[in-house]
Amino acid sequence: MADNAGFGLYVHWPFCQAKCPYCDFNSHVVSSIDQTRWKSAYLTELARVRDESGSRVLNSIFFGGGTPSLMSADTVADIISTARGLWTPANDMEITLEANPTSVEAGRFRAYSEGGVNRVSIGIQSLREADLKALGRLHTVKEARDAFEIARNTFPRVSFDLIYARQNQTLDDWKAELSEALNMAVDHLSLYQLTVEPGTAFGDRHAVNRLPGLPTDDLSADMFSLTHDITEDFGLPAYEISNHAKPGAASIHNLIYWRSGDWVSIGPGAHGRLTLDGKRIETTCFSAPGQWLSSVEKTASGYEDRQTISPEGARTEAIMMGLRLTEGVPAEMLTGTRVEHLINDNLLEIRSERIRTTPKGRPLLNAILRELLA
Repeated sequence: MADNAGFGLYVHWPFCQAKCPYCDFNSHVVSSIDQTRWKSAYLTELARVRDESGSRVLNSIFFGGGTPSLMSADTVADIISTARGLWTPANDMEITLEANPTSVEAGRFRAYSEGGVNRVSIGIQSLREADLKALGRLHTVKEARDAFEIARNTFPRVSFDLIYARQNQTLDDWKAELSEALNMAVDHLSLYQLTVEPGTAFGDRHAVNRLPGLPTDDLSADMFSLTHDITEDFGLPAYEISNHAKPGAASIHNLIYWRSGDWVSIGPGAHGRLTLDGKRIETTCFSAPGQWLSSVEKTASGYEDRQTISPEGARTEAIMMGLRLTEGVPAEMLTGTRVEHLINDNLLEIRSERIRTTPKGRPLLNAILRELLA
């Protein structure tokens, strides 16, 4: 763990209006939500994880999901104010809430802002109507743009997500769409290649050859390179494989993950990491919303499991996460002939006593990790 990697709080809201066919997150569609009951459970969990973590400076809070913009503004505000009372808030504490364009309203966003949220991340995913439908999104391009304008007029920091390497998308299509996105962007963009995961609707379709038009590996690689070149030229270079920001605008919370910092997590399916008495601890909450809620109400704990990570496991995790960053990892973490071979092949490089992927190596990160961790 990096000593200066920070400490954060992750809050998982498990509910969505609809399940996207590519999504493998812990999200659920339900007919009604007892907001009061859920708020009480979250506040119960906060007290417990504070006891576990001890007194620390809290650098970030991140509301993820699911669709956290479906949360009551009162619930969000109470979680924030409670967390501020339990830990020492950093002067520049980042408080992010994920939102879908369909759940964005000016009044709701104002209430989130007044409750303490200072950064929002919007799941736009595409600026093309046909592709929004293919991705199972419920919003239109106009709704996405309107939501973004509301957000940028409400919060000091705004990011949004796009998915590329979509069905039947050409390199020129993506270049045009990315240029539009960059002209919208404030200071941060998350740009993800479409991945087809087992257990998702897309995964099921792909298994029976009913997901046509996916790009070839070569086209996906070209799209990746184009993405990094254009965003860098525009002043939003990649600081992580899929995340791009102006200098100083990187996500504080996500950097805690990638730099192997500590974070406590509450909510169904949430995972946390804590360093206690020199040991790295992994925590896992119950995934099913009803089971998590019932466990919190009956036992004052939503944990399903709590395990000590071995030193080698912690090192492996730190390498896997750290090499996602353009800053890389401390050079002392990676030694030996395999590292030397990857450096000689121009896939890794040493800069300022850190090892990082080269532009050639960045799109081959998974293969590099397999070689390093074999």
